[in-house]
Amino acid sequence: MNDFRVMGVVNVTPDSFSDGGLFLDPDRAIEHSLQLESEGAAILDIGGESTRPGALPVDYDTELRRVLPVIEGLRDRGARAQISIDTSKALVAGKALSAGATLVNDVTALRGDPGMADVIADTGADCCLMHMLGAPRTMQTDPRYEDVVDDVKAFLEERLSFAVKRGIDEQRIMLDPGVGFGKTVQHNLELLRRLPELVAIGRPIVIGTSRKSFLGRITGQEEPAARLPGTIATNVLAYERGARVFRVHDVAPVLDALEVAAATVKPWPTTPTSSTT
Repeated sequence: MNDFRVMGVVNVTPDSFSDGGLFLDPDRAIEHSLQLESEGAAILDIGGESTRPGALPVDYDTELRRVLPVIEGLRDRGARAQISIDTSKALVAGKALSAGATLVNDVTALRGDPGMADVIADTGADCCLMHMLGAPRTMQTDPRYEDVVDDVKAFLEERLSFAVKRGIDEQRIMLDPGVGFGKTVQHNLELLRRLPELVAIGRPIVIGTSRKSFLGRITGQEEPAARLPGTIATNVLAYERGARVFRVHDVAPVLDALEVAAATVKPWPTTPTSSTT
């Protein structure tokens, strides 16, 4: 039994940075989700609003029209993976949870909508709280920190405390440092290098490096889909440093890499399992 989970990305949007428009049709999104599940995704993260750098927000009706048919379709098709709704809107989260989702992935960490904490607490849903500097439209405009790891850790600790005070079960909370969300290449690398400092908070750490532009700046790969090797490398390193949930587009190859990493970092047996004498 693995001690990690892979979260498959399902963007039901026309403008996501890597796969915008590919799965805007609900039927295609459902089939893609089931394919990711068959490849080993334990979580399917359904999002109807792009959070790429420079993205503009969409209204409630548009977001609901994109995500609800997918969640309902996955429920009706008997999907075994946990369904996550990637949203910062309480109304969208509530309707998605009623339709079959059981996890809310909020990139604003409960800051985007004052009703979000109550929706999660009242339904007993799991949630992921992410660090983001500013908003998607402006987050990559000269991001600055005193110390990126210290600042992100303090933010996540404060958001965890806030969520618990609002009635969300601490055991249902995951934390995401928000790689690429208001960070330079060096900020992202520093977060990965010092990830154990975030793991020390005591909640599962989610890592989302998949196909992101900082990998392209390091490797020279301009096409997001060509950044799979960098995605694998960062996820394996993050696993070794204590992260346990990995949000990716390419489930099968990342899962294989993580399984090898898990087998490698486990303690070796202290006694032989067989004898050659």
